[in-house]
Amino acid sequence: MSCWRLVCATATAAAVFLYCCIGVPQALAWPDEDARALLFSGRDIWRNGVFAYGGFMFAPGGLEDDGFLVKILLSGGLYRYNAENLGGERVIGAEWLAQVLPGWRIKRGDAEFKFFMGPEIQRHRLWPDDPANRLRGTSFGLRAATEIWYEPTPATMVALDLSLSSIATSNSARGGFGWRVLKDMLGGVYVGPEIQYFGSDGYRHLRLGAHVTSMKTDDIEWSAAIGWASDSSRRTGPYVRLNLMRRR
Repeated sequence: MSCWRLVCATATAAAVFLYCCIGVPQALAWPDEDARALLFSGRDIWRNGVFAYGGFMFAPGGLEDDGFLVKILLSGGLYRYNAENLGGERVIGAEWLAQVLPGWRIKRGDAEFKFFMGPEIQRHRLWPDDPANRLRGTSFGLRAATEIWYEPTPATMVALDLSLSSIATSNSARGGFGWRVLKDMLGGVYVGPEIQYFGSDGYRHLRLGAHVTSMKTDDIEWSAAIGWASDSSRRTGPYVRLNLMRRR
């Protein structure tokens, strides 16, 4: 792909991203008490990669009711690694991906479960090219994901996210536990430890850190995390993650 085609592809992805995050949700706007759309976006940074994502979730029957929903996600970023088959030369990678994931929500007591499965497209560009890397070029696949939220007591929460793709068997998992604090000042936020894992063919990435979840300012809900990451290439360093969402 030439530089001009790469620029055009990036511009197109950015336009679709803005449409999903601004245009579509405006058309799907409902009062907060009858919210059917959830906008979300986030940033993820560590010493060897920077990523951004955004999208929305739409539930025709309402976000608080059991039933069908669909999640659309767009993501992109830059990363680097040392390729052993290239004599340890540093490779810079650029990626973007899109997912359309129909799913189902089930709530039982203080536990909420979401299950998703749908098509995914990934595009990876490497400088210099690394023929041994399966995540190169354009790939189409199928992704399955699960999101679980459980409040065992009024003052605690447990979150678990799992995701698996047929593209280079890329997968991820996150678990978090939190205690509710600052009830009088912020209406209560959850603070606690988290563990996160990313993997694909030939690569592993593990994180240990702390998170703050359910911070609210006006109609925006924030969450953040900070901690330490290490990967199978024996690289280590801090990571920072910031997420926000808004119900419409």
